[in-house]
Amino acid sequence: MSSAAPGGTTTEQGRSEYGVALFLAALGVLVIVQALLIPESRIARGPVGPATVPLVVGGLLVVVAGFLALDVSRGGRGEPEGGEDVELTGSSDWRTVLLLAVAFIANALLIESMGWWFSGAVLFWGSAFALGSRHYVRDALIAFALSFGSFYLFALGLGVVLPPGILDGIL
Repeated sequence: MSSAAPGGTTTEQGRSEYGVALFLAALGVLVIVQALLIPESRIARGPVGPATVPLVVGGLLVVVAGFLALDVSRGGRGEPEGGEDVELTGSSDWRTVLLLAVAFIANALLIESMGWWFSGAVLFWGSAFALGSRHYVRDALIAFALSFGSFYLFALGLGVVLPPGILDGIL
């Protein structure tokens, strides 16, 4: 019994895994080079500057690429993805896609005039409705709680003020 993926040989699978290792190494080198090009900040104090995290991430990408190439050279092979339990003969659910698009567009159109509290609630409630929930009152309460919570999470936690809309001056 072969460990190759269906429709491919073991050699082809090994080459593709080397390709993934090469891609990771190239991405790591790119991240390192870009991190080294970040200008020094005059306000940065201490050993941790703006390039520290990108340098660490780039270095880790190169290390992972090396370990992957070493594993493939020793005969290691990735398992083919089993896939999801999806009926391939079924048709797309365009109604759900359309309802989600309407909820998103309504949010985009209402966010400036009505504010995030209301437009976010429309987005959350419309998404729940599109995905099959028919508990209208409960979903509306949850939608307003989510929009309220995310409004203050952005404002207090991140310092980003979402549009207050008609509640300007109250919030």
